Amino acid sequence: MADAVNLPLRERKIDVFFAVVFSAFVVTSCISDLLPTVGVDFSHPGGNFFVRSNYWYAHDADPLFMHPPDWMRIVTGLSAFVYMPFYILLVVALTTGRNWIQLPSVIYATMIVTLTGIVVFGVEFFGESATRTGNPAKFLAFNLPYVLVPLLLLVRMRKPAPFTRRF
Repeated sequence: MADAVNLPLRERKIDVFFAVVFSAFVVTSCISDLLPTVGVDFSHPGGNFFVRSNYWYAHDADPLFMHPPDWMRIVTGLSAFVYMPFYILLVVALTTGRNWIQLPSVIYATMIVTLTGIVVFGVEFFGESATRTGNPAKFLAFNLPYVLVPLLLLVRMRKPAPFTRRF
């Protein structure tokens, strides 16, 4: 497979999809995950757009995010300071067909599915009543893409030289 030639991006539509979605994840990491990580209080709808946005989302859907314990601030910190730079790198690698991104993608997808899909969702749906979501539909609408897209990326990166094939 070392001699295989990468397909051009126009023939890898799934990678265009991933590039768009992970570009959006860069923005959401900056807007939402950075605030609880650095201790910004958005438990009231303040004058700042980012505070209001986070309040609007969290006030009825995500009490764990609104009042994060230390372990949750570590999770949001990973998103803001580790995943966000990875998203930028991933978008570049996806659009330019850099096959070396396969292993980092598998590591990322495994981490995010474990942390978000198991730990955070577990606490939000089965944890103590103070941390359970009061609006499961809104919670899932905002958070499920952060589990499903990495799962899809994991499938995409299942074999070496991912850019030599369409999917």
